[in-house]
Amino acid sequence: MKKNLFLALAAAIAVSACTSTTENTSETEETAETTPKLSVAWETDTTLITPESVIYDSQNDVYYVSCIGAVPPGAKDGDGYIAKIGANGEIISNQWVTGLNGPKGLALVDNILYVADIDQLVAINTENGEIISSETIEGATFLNDAGSTPNGDILITDSDLNTVFVKSGEETTVLFSSPDLGRLNGVLFEDGKYLLAGFNSGKLFSLDGSALTMLADSMQGADGIEKYHDGHFVSSWNGHIFYVDKNGKRTKLLDTEADKINAADIDVIQEKNLLLVPTFFANKVVAYKID
Repeated sequence: MKKNLFLALAAAIAVSACTSTTENTSETEETAETTPKLSVAWETDTTLITPESVIYDSQNDVYYVSCIGAVPPGAKDGDGYIAKIGANGEIISNQWVTGLNGPKGLALVDNILYVADIDQLVAINTENGEIISSETIEGATFLNDAGSTPNGDILITDSDLNTVFVKSGEETTVLFSSPDLGRLNGVLFEDGKYLLAGFNSGKLFSLDGSALTMLADSMQGADGIEKYHDGHFVSSWNGHIFYVDKNGKRTKLLDTEADKINAADIDVIQEKNLLLVPTFFANKVVAYKID
């Protein structure tokens, strides 16, 4: 009798253990996030002159690329321009919009392309490539990245000032400023918060109201930020692409530093599973398939 009771208890324990293990495994699989992989899909030729930023226009299935022209990138030399690229990397118009100085970050709202150009925010009509306006941002010295919010506000960063400006309607004001950012570069609005990348600090921050929280570090030369699934791609101008998952885990996916191929202000096209990388001194844009 004791032997049978012992066997029954042992069987019950074994079943319980198997059930518990299965449940835990299932929970782990549900919460685990797969780290993406990158492979080259296409690249442009090398006639772009210092491409810094790229943005996708889904309505026309084209890409716009800000090209600084001759360096230094802060020189008001008039040789900066915007290029237009086709869906598979063919250059439709190398100098689509000319007469800029050191164009960098891009934001697209409806059919208006906004360009951060040293100390000005330039607005371009994408239907005809005409410059609509050039607004000087008071106090700005090195405007870098640009972004937008769902209500159409435009965000512009100034790396020299460690400052985010916001243009809402006709008014442009300071949204946030702090030396803790470490030469602010990238900006991204997401779910009521702002993600900020520090070039010198190599850190990714979240800004919620006035509260600044570090999400990840050790990404020297941090440049562009783009959302992908539950995490974010962060480019490093030195030639690296990182993926930061929702828990702050940082994984390096791409390293072209040894080949002297930079990774400037990126864009992600979710519906195409593509990551677009302007390569600055390598004078081309490379598209990577995201797996």
